[in-house]
Amino acid sequence: MIKGVATSRSNSRRLTLRRMMTGHWVTQAIYVAAKLGIPDLLATGPLSCEHLAARTRTHERSLHRVLRALASIGIFSEVTPTHFANTPLSNLLRTDRLDSMRALAMLYAEESYRAWGDMLYSVRTGQSAFGHQFGMDVFEFFAKNPEAAANFNTAMTGLMIQIADAVAGSYDFSVFQTVVDVGGNQGMLLAAILKSYPSLRGMLFDLPHVVDGAGPVLTIAGVEDRCTRIGGDFFDRIPPGGDAYVLASILHDWDDERCAAILRRCRQVTPGHGKLLIVEMVLPPGNEPFFGKWVDLHMLVMANGCERTAKDYATLLRSAGFALARLVPTGTGRSILEAVPA
Repeated sequence: MIKGVATSRSNSRRLTLRRMMTGHWVTQAIYVAAKLGIPDLLATGPLSCEHLAARTRTHERSLHRVLRALASIGIFSEVTPTHFANTPLSNLLRTDRLDSMRALAMLYAEESYRAWGDMLYSVRTGQSAFGHQFGMDVFEFFAKNPEAAANFNTAMTGLMIQIADAVAGSYDFSVFQTVVDVGGNQGMLLAAILKSYPSLRGMLFDLPHVVDGAGPVLTIAGVEDRCTRIGGDFFDRIPPGGDAYVLASILHDWDDERCAAILRRCRQVTPGHGKLLIVEMVLPPGNEPFFGKWVDLHMLVMANGCERTAKDYATLLRSAGFALARLVPTGTGRSILEAVPA
């Protein structure tokens, strides 16, 4: 009997490990459904697999096998042997939602997937597997591939939607007059901050083609009249005029040397009474489960970047003339690191 218990536990461990090892199967199945637009087709109610296959120009039986597998983990529901419906999870892949995760599913399963397949290269060399696979760094790739860049920007906007209100609600921005969102993509975070603090003005700073697409986000939030869009490269210059500068999910893209360069640019324009607010995943010590430890690997294979501990950030900030004042949790897995001129 004792032997049977040990065997049962061993089998359970094997099953757990096997599920972990085959995680990429789920990634690609979600991608296929998202890419084909299945959640959009099911937005008004259940449809037959025959109908879905005809609309997506796919092989009916193969599509059924994909949807059946996804339904087994809560993505779609097989309401009859031939009909499928959306679930709360698959609804997140619809394009008619502001918080849609469809672009993220495509990002993870296209360029990112290829880079992760070469992860051993990154571990052996310390260099980006993305660069090894594509022959250029990830930001150069997006500059040369507008369709992929548009999907990336949409994915990042979707991610920021998940944390923007929490950041705006976790920190008191009322003490500032002008908030500058450095590398702020299409303005989702800045829009949330300005919407929560009607007396604030904002500057959205990112590459010209990125801020050019920020109009709809700012307009929907009703803050476009209080937000100036400025195009540029934060390695070259950062616009003056703010008393709060925000770096949200920026520093984890870069190695320490490049991060220090960005921070020095911020220090040049941050007034003595101003603040630098860094929004990132701050890695906890030990074996504590934390999604940021996996995002850290993503940064390794994609961009030579990394997630960091609070001590790491304090060291980086000191090198650029800042001092880490405090950490403010947001309840989203990300924290706000408040830094002041040293």
